[in-house]
Amino acid sequence: MTENRVSAGVGSDVRALVAAALLTYSCGVLLLVGYLLLTVFGAILAAVGAVFGVIWWRKVHDDQFFPAGLSTKSVVTLVVVGGVLTLLAALLAA
Repeated sequence: MTENRVSAGVGSDVRALVAAALLTYSCGVLLLVGYLLLTVFGAILAAVGAVFGVIWWRKVHDDQFFPAGLSTKSVVTLVVVGGVLTLLAALLAA
């Protein structure tokens, strides 16, 4: 059996998986919020904002999207951002 040199352990792999899912979800909800606010123009602005957000995320984590030692703080931040965007989208849709 070969050793996995990429993984830092099961906990790190789970955090990377959750971060990838939440980053994707948050970008999608940001597009929805932009569309609900300003229709197509808002969705375009939100797409630009999502791209810059992903670039910022990578710069914060030393030019890696999901580093081996991804902190729990980063994952919790994504949970909070996703929750706030979801709540905002729900309020705008109502």
